[in-house]
Amino acid sequence: MTRKDSIAARFDTAQDYEQAARIQRIAATELARRIAVSMAPHAPRRILEIGCGTGFLTRELRRLFPQAHITATDIAPGMLQRLARRMPDDDQLVLHRMDGEAPDLTGPFDLICSSLAMQWFTDRKAALAALARLLVPGGHMALATLCADSFRQWRTAYQAVGRVCPMANYPSCTKLQAEWPDCGAGLWQDAEIIDTPASPLAFVRELRAIGATHTDVPQTDGLRRVLAAAGAADAPFAISYHVAYGLFHRRPWPGVFVTGTDTDVGKTVASAALVRAWNAAYWKPLQSGTDDAPSDSMSLRHLAGPDATRLYPSAASFGASLSPEDAARQANARIDPAAIALPRHDPSAGPVVVEGAGGVFVPIAPDYLMIDLMVRLALPVVLVARSTLGTINHTLLSLAALRARGLHVAGVILNGPLEPVGRDAIIRHGQVRILAQFPPITPMGPEAVAQLAALLPPWRDIVQS
Repeated sequence: MTRKDSIAARFDTAQDYEQAARIQRIAATELARRIAVSMAPHAPRRILEIGCGTGFLTRELRRLFPQAHITATDIAPGMLQRLARRMPDDDQLVLHRMDGEAPDLTGPFDLICSSLAMQWFTDRKAALAALARLLVPGGHMALATLCADSFRQWRTAYQAVGRVCPMANYPSCTKLQAEWPDCGAGLWQDAEIIDTPASPLAFVRELRAIGATHTDVPQTDGLRRVLAAAGAADAPFAISYHVAYGLFHRRPWPGVFVTGTDTDVGKTVASAALVRAWNAAYWKPLQSGTDDAPSDSMSLRHLAGPDATRLYPSAASFGASLSPEDAARQANARIDPAAIALPRHDPSAGPVVVEGAGGVFVPIAPDYLMIDLMVRLALPVVLVARSTLGTINHTLLSLAALRARGLHVAGVILNGPLEPVGRDAIIRHGQVRILAQFPPITPMGPEAVAQLAALLPPWRDIVQS
């Protein structure tokens, strides 16, 4: 039996959990209060709960957010069954068996929360990163877990008889703070809860009743000595629980990455329309072909009219009309992908539209393609494609490549004459949203771009999708 199987089995057999879990109830109520404050006035629509147990926090979430869709998970099937009995008629509640350290859901969720389950994690930092990836941009995590100095009195009793306390060493808030994912910001705060079981033995029995200890209640000589050191057998036993409450906010997406199914499919015109529609900034990380035509940055400035402060300079620019890797080689240069970083940009001032060079697999450097840069920048992708014959195959191939690398596709822009058969096939087989279909407009200039921009959804729709 693995460690996780053992944990699940102990919680499965914890028939008296609801009655004995006083601290769990208090912590869940307090976490719910903090969630209500941090998320006001925007109620989450999709909630994921990790380690729901019998539903202390689940019931609070339903009270706070009556319209939300809640996915409540637990590693122990028995806990899920007990929760199902307590919330039998909630058609907005889904129960799912899952190890919170290895989420098998795709999300995204507006709120991910967990009360007193994270102390069972083996690798908190990796688990937090995995859960953060399930958040929508701008989404929240709210967590409660045991932290340093919990069970101080019980540990002291073990020390008094020269024995090692079997309880875990819980992390400090400082250590927890260092483990937040780098896709957002969070804060941990420590709060002490004093519980008073009827006696030291009652404390041990209650831990066992909720499945939270390996300690056997049938008393060994060593345990009897520890119990005696803890206090009188018939007197209340004060025990400290230090609960760390953590609130995390994932940063909103700063913008989108515009790529194409091929070269010359209209990425720059599409980027100009996006800039115009969203009042966005613009960045072309890698520019080539400036010997033959104005740079895309200059073309976009003419088409969409962003001021110079919202037009970020390229990381590298080359004259030859070749892939960035080959254009750099012809100029006796080499592109360092690690040096390509998203410009410092304030999302509150609007998004930034990042335009790639060519298509998804255009080479940037040895063993480094355009899709590798997309993965590192981690922006949602807008795929630009032709509307004419052949677009289905090219578009579906590009979508498959993007999703295989874990990239979120915000949608597709089709350029060219209206062709409903191909459009419908892309929607069905690509499971993707068509953001707009841009008809041919001649001449292409600022007025034409304004007409195309009016066809696009607002930026808030992209963020919320």
